[in-house]
Amino acid sequence: MRTAIVYYSAHHGNTRKLAEAVAQGREVTLIDALAVKSAGLSGYALIGFASGIYFGKFHQSVVEFAKNNLPRDKKVFFLATYGGSNGTKAIEEAVLEKDARIVGSFGCKGYDTFGPFKLVGGIAKGHPDETDLKNACQFLDGLLNAAQKEN
Repeated sequence: MRTAIVYYSAHHGNTRKLAEAVAQGREVTLIDALAVKSAGLSGYALIGFASGIYFGKFHQSVVEFAKNNLPRDKKVFFLATYGGSNGTKAIEEAVLEKDARIVGSFGCKGYDTFGPFKLVGGIAKGHPDETDLKNACQFLDGLLNAAQKEN
């Protein structure tokens, strides 16, 4: 099943690591939201949006990409890495405006050295780790299996 994941990853590459892990061995196209501002997504059955969480939200480049490029009535999922807590409200609002159906969300800790965390050497060191990556792959496999059963 053709799947696209639009992602933004900076600082420590946490989200890119997650996106690359779930793409490996699957029919997944990765799209860097900072490098690519426009892409045709109509040929994809499943579309993921992935980002680190910045001040409780997905990165603005991913939210804007969804607003500008997501076709109507698509199945959508989210991947997130975070130092503190997960936050998908802004991206959820953007995709729901396109009458998309949110089929799942996966989040895990990611190494974070922002602001005061830098003073203590960061938090969530070593994350996403192998267990996080394995869980993310199982999450996507579950979505793909469910989508195939619907067709």
